[in-house]
Amino acid sequence: MAMVLWIIVLVVAAIAEAVTTALVSIWFCVGAVAAAVAAGLGAPVFFQLLVFVVVSILTLLVSKPIANKLLPNRLIPTNGEDDIGKHAIVVEDINEENGTGRVRLGDVDWGARLIDGSTAVVGTTVEVVEKGAAMLKVRRIN
Repeated sequence: MAMVLWIIVLVVAAIAEAVTTALVSIWFCVGAVAAAVAAGLGAPVFFQLLVFVVVSILTLLVSKPIANKLLPNRLIPTNGEDDIGKHAIVVEDINEENGTGRVRLGDVDWGARLIDGSTAVVGTTVEVVEKGAAMLKVRRIN
């Protein structure tokens, strides 16, 4: 009966690994196999659980650093992160007191505020410091 439980744990962990593809449960698959072997050899349930935990942890500790070196870094900057540091042109006076301000970044007009709360007139070149959903925080370029 215990071996069936470990096979179920193995299948659930394998499905979770297949769905995520992020090496989050492969360690539990190996631990479940080891615990199933212990169950097949007649080990008590406590020992099976101990084997599962120890083998899972050891597999994680040994393989995670290797996987991190072999797998490419999957962090891809978002469009917003790519725009930080780019220059934009003020197309509507930026005046926080009046609640106005637009800049053109590439081919797109954005609402804009200067990070220091000051004002900027049409034609001023600014640098993007932060990008929100519909608003850019910018600073003057001297």
